[in-house]
Amino acid sequence: MSDYHAHQGNAFPNRMSRILLRAVQDVIGEHGTQAVLVTARLPELIKDLPPADFEPGLTYVEVGRLFEAIESIYGVSGGRRLARQAGQASFKYWIEGFGTIVGLADVAFRILPLKLRMRIGIEVVAEISNRYSGQRVVLGEGRDSYFVVLERCGFCEGLRADVPICAFPVGLLEETLFWVTRGNRFLVEETSCIACGDPVCTIRIGKEPQEQLA
Repeated sequence: MSDYHAHQGNAFPNRMSRILLRAVQDVIGEHGTQAVLVTARLPELIKDLPPADFEPGLTYVEVGRLFEAIESIYGVSGGRRLARQAGQASFKYWIEGFGTIVGLADVAFRILPLKLRMRIGIEVVAEISNRYSGQRVVLGEGRDSYFVVLERCGFCEGLRADVPICAFPVGLLEETLFWVTRGNRFLVEETSCIACGDPVCTIRIGKEPQEQLA
C-alpha cells in the first residue's frame, strides 16, 4: 500500500471518499443523500460509491460542493449540524478502513492512561489525514487545549463563509475521542477557518472531559 503522495493531494482517496459518503447517508438517509448529490453535481455517485482503494477520489472542491449542498437543502445551521453528525458517524468506518493500520483497535491501546489515549487518538487522525488525503495537518498544544491545525483543508477549499464551516472533521474528532477515552466527551470547536479568510483551519480540543449530562 503506497502513501498518498502530494502530487495527488487535491483529492481524498477513494477509501476516504467512500467513508464520507456512507456517513452522510447514515445521517440524512438514502433519499436525502440522492438530493444532495444531485445538488452538488455529483449524480454519478448515487448508484456507485467509490471503491475502498487509495486511488484519487472526490476532489476537495467536490467535497466542498457536497457540504454546500447539504446547507442549501437543510439550511445553514441544520446543514452544519448534519455535517458534524456525519463526521461522528464516520468514525466506525475509519476504524473499519484504517484500524489495522493505526492499531487503535488493539487491546494494548485500550488500557493506556486516558490522557495518553486522547493524544494518540488525535495524532492518529492527523497522521491518516497527512498520509492519505494530501491535507497538511500539524498539531499544537497549550496548557488547557490541543490544537489540530489544517494548513491545507479538504473540507472548505474554494468556499467562503462568515463563521468556521469545517463541521465534519470536528465531528470525527469528537467521536474519536469519545471512543478512545471510553465514553468521555470533550470540547471540540473550530476557531479559525480558511473559508473565513484565516490562514489555516484550527480545531481546538479541551484537555479535560466535559461534565456528563444526567
